[in-house]
Amino acid sequence: MTAPFDFGQLKFLKTLTEALFHGVDMAITADQVVANVVELFGKVGGTKLAELRFSLNMTELALAPVFVELDVETRAERVRDRLQNGRLDLLQDMARLRGIIYACYYGYWEGGEQARDAGQDANVANPVHKQIGFKLPKFRARTDPPEMLITDVTGREIHPDHILTADTLADEYDVVVIGSGAGGAVAAYHVAAQGYKVLIVEAGPFYPSPRITHRELDMIAALYKHGGVQTTTNNDFVIFQGRCVGGSSTVNNGICLRVNEAGRTHPDAPDVLAKWASIGAPIDAAAFHASYDAVQAKLGIGRAEPRSGRHNGTHLINGWHQYAAASSNPREQRAVTDWFDKNFGPPNTPNACAYCGYCNSGCPYGRRMGMAQTYLPQACRDHGARILPETKAEEILWQEAANGKLEAEAVRLVMPDGSRRLVRTRVGVVVAGGTIASSKLLDSSGIEGTGYQISLNVASPVVALMPAGVGGNAWDEDQMSSYVDCGKYLLESHFQPPMAMASLMPGWFGTHATRMRNFSRVHSAGILFPADRRGQVVDGKLHFRLDVDDDMPVLRDAMATLTKVHFAAGAIECYPALANGKTITPDMDVDEFFHREIKQQDDLTLSSSHAHGGNAINENPQYGIVDPECRVHGTTNVLVTDASTFPSCIRVNAQWTTMAMAHYATGRGDPFS
Repeated sequence: MTAPFDFGQLKFLKTLTEALFHGVDMAITADQVVANVVELFGKVGGTKLAELRFSLNMTELALAPVFVELDVETRAERVRDRLQNGRLDLLQDMARLRGIIYACYYGYWEGGEQARDAGQDANVANPVHKQIGFKLPKFRARTDPPEMLITDVTGREIHPDHILTADTLADEYDVVVIGSGAGGAVAAYHVAAQGYKVLIVEAGPFYPSPRITHRELDMIAALYKHGGVQTTTNNDFVIFQGRCVGGSSTVNNGICLRVNEAGRTHPDAPDVLAKWASIGAPIDAAAFHASYDAVQAKLGIGRAEPRSGRHNGTHLINGWHQYAAASSNPREQRAVTDWFDKNFGPPNTPNACAYCGYCNSGCPYGRRMGMAQTYLPQACRDHGARILPETKAEEILWQEAANGKLEAEAVRLVMPDGSRRLVRTRVGVVVAGGTIASSKLLDSSGIEGTGYQISLNVASPVVALMPAGVGGNAWDEDQMSSYVDCGKYLLESHFQPPMAMASLMPGWFGTHATRMRNFSRVHSAGILFPADRRGQVVDGKLHFRLDVDDDMPVLRDAMATLTKVHFAAGAIECYPALANGKTITPDMDVDEFFHREIKQQDDLTLSSSHAHGGNAINENPQYGIVDPECRVHGTTNVLVTDASTFPSCIRVNAQWTTMAMAHYATGRGDPFS
C-alpha cells in the first residue's frame, strides 16, 4: 500500500475533519476518520491519489491563512463561507472533499480486513452503525415465511485453476479478449465456444464471492476504478466503473432494461435502433432482440420481487401513482412505472437476491448472476478460456494483411509487477474494456478518431425524510428495485449502505449528521437522464459538459418532479444533491427552487455508471470506428463489443444492451471467419 500523504496533508485532513464535524457528537475520533482516508487512497494509489493530494493542497490554500491553527469554530465558519456556499467552479470542486471525509466516518469498521462473517461479528457493536440505527445483514431478524434468508449460494464461481499468473501465461493464443465485464465476458464465451483458445485480460483483481465482505472501504478500493472516485476532467461527474474480474457486473444493481420495450418504455421515448439506423448504424432489430433473449435465458433475468424493494421501491411506485393522479401533463399520464428486471437470483427462486443492500460493493453470497458467475466460469470450464487478472492491455501491435488492412498480431501487456510482455494472437482481438479504456487502447494502438461523441446517462439523488414510524428500516432491501420512465428521463429507487450513503447524502456539519441519524427514516431515489454525445476521451480521461440549453432544463425538471413524487408519498422534507446542501419542504415552490439553485452542472452532485459511445458503429469509417458487425474499420481481425460501440445515448441502464451487443457481434456465428 502506498503511503499517500505527507505530514502537512495529514494535519490538514484532521483539522478539516474536525471542522466538518463541528458541533457533532462523533462516535469515533477525527484521527480514526483520517486513518480511513489514508487506507482508502493508499490502496487506490496512481493518478487518483495524485489528484487528491493536489486537491488537498489547493483546498488548504483556499481556506488560508493558517487554517490548521484556528479554533474549530472558526475553521467551520471558514469552510461554510468558502466551500459550502462558494459558487466558483474551483471552490465547488474542492467542496467534494466533504463526501470523502463523511464516507470515511460512516465507513468505520472495527477489526480491519476480515472474512465476511468474522468482520460482521467484530462489528456487531460498531459505534457508528449504532449511532445511525443500522444493522449488518447477519444481525437482521428475518423469521417470517415470506422473507428471504441471507444465506450463501454455491457452485457458481470461477475455478482458481482457470486464473493465470505471469508464470502460467502462454506466449500465444487464438484470441485475446481485453476486458471481462458485460461486453468482454459474453464475447469470450461465444468465441471460446467456437473452438478458439481464448485469453481474457482484466486490469482489475479476481474477487470470487466468498472473498467479498461488507467492509465497504475494502471493496470500493478493490473493485472500482480509482476507488469509486473516478471523475471527468472538470471534476463535475463521478464515473463509476467496475475494475475486477466480471467488471461492473460485479458491483452493479443488476438492472436489465431493453431499449424501447413495449409496456416497459415510455411510448414517447425515441426509438433508439431507428435513430442508429438514421445516422449510419443499421442494426437488425429482430436479431438484436434475439440477442437480448439469449442473454436473458443465460442469466435468468426476471422481474425483481416486490419484497426486495418494500421500502424505497414501493415508496417510489406509490408516490408516482399519487403524483400522476393529480397531474394534467399528458406525458406524465403516459409514464410507465414498474419493478426492474434483474439478473439477481434468478428472481422468484430459492437463489433469488436476498436484498442485503450491498450490491454496489459486491455480492458476498453468490446470488448475483454476474459475468463472474455465468459467462466467465462457463467459458473457462466448458471451452478452455483462461483469465489473466491485474494486467493492463497497453497496445495492439499490427502487421499488414494481404488486402492492405491492418491485422492484429500481438497485444502488449503490462504485468502486475510493471514489466511488459507480448502475447501473440493467431486469430484476432476483442476489445471490451469499457468506453474510456477501450477508446484509450485503440488510440494508443494507432486507430484514429476514437473517444468522440460519448454519452452518459446522468444520475443525481434526492433523499426524502419520512414521518417517524413510517416505512420501517429503509436500508433493509435491495439497493435499486423500481423505476418510472417519464419519457425525457427516468426516476429510480435506490438506497445505500452507510459509507456510500454518507458520500451522496447532501448537507454539511450538524445538518449532515442529523440526516444520517435518520438513516432508518429516509427514503431515496434518483433521476437518470440522457446526455447524448457530449463527451470526449482526452489523454485517457473523460471530458464532459452538459448543454446549457438542452440538458439543464431537463435536469431541473427531473429533480423537481422527483421531489414532488417524494412529497406525494408523504415526505416531510427533501434533500436534493445540491452542493450547498439546502432543504426543500412541501410548502415551497419546487420548480422555482430548482430553477434558482441549479445554474450550472456543478451546483449539484452528478454521476454516471453508463458511459457509452466513443467507438461508435457506422457504415462509413469517416463517422465511426467499427462497422455494423463491430469490426474496427480498416482492420481484419479486431472487434469492439462493449458499450463504446453505441452510436447514441440509449437512455436506460446499459448492462443488458451491452451484453446483447456482444452476443450480436459474436454469438450468431464465427466473427473471425
